[in-house]
Amino acid sequence: MNNKIFILLFLIFTTLSSSFSAENSQKQKGKKKAKSTKISDKKENEKSVASIKIDTSKVKNIITEIDSLNNDKSLVFKPYKKKAHASYYHNKFNGRRTASGLKFDNSKLTAAHKKLPFGTIVRVTNEANGKSVIVEITDRGPFSKVREIDLTRKAFMDIAANKNSGVVIVTLEVIETK
Repeated sequence: MNNKIFILLFLIFTTLSSSFSAENSQKQKGKKKAKSTKISDKKENEKSVASIKIDTSKVKNIITEIDSLNNDKSLVFKPYKKKAHASYYHNKFNGRRTASGLKFDNSKLTAAHKKLPFGTIVRVTNEANGKSVIVEITDRGPFSKVREIDLTRKAFMDIAANKNSGVVIVTLEVIETK
């Protein structure tokens, strides 16, 4: 299970890094032609936009692979808790160490839970709109009796119906392999 997720994350990372390297090589070609006109600069910009469109199609293919993981028969979505309160981390925690020893990054899909072991993969589904996100437990918390899970800002905004809210009612499911 963990191997499949890490492979997919690796594929996403390599796809995104190749798109940035293609864009940078386009920019470097433009720098070699030191005295170019504005017309050629516009053409370079159009070429880089086209390369980004191609790379987003690769990312869409990877997303469909992730969706196929959701339909994979070897994965088991074990219900953990319904009607749990989820909140998100404040930006002041960026760069700090988590309880697992990893650096916290609000732009990743991770979460804090009081009891689940580090490395546990959890699907968090917003009960109001049905949107879900898959996160990895990397920290302890939240330190409130009412809240069950603290999500990164990115994970929270992916499932939130109201972007101005600070708490969402969610269903937690632990993902396991057979």
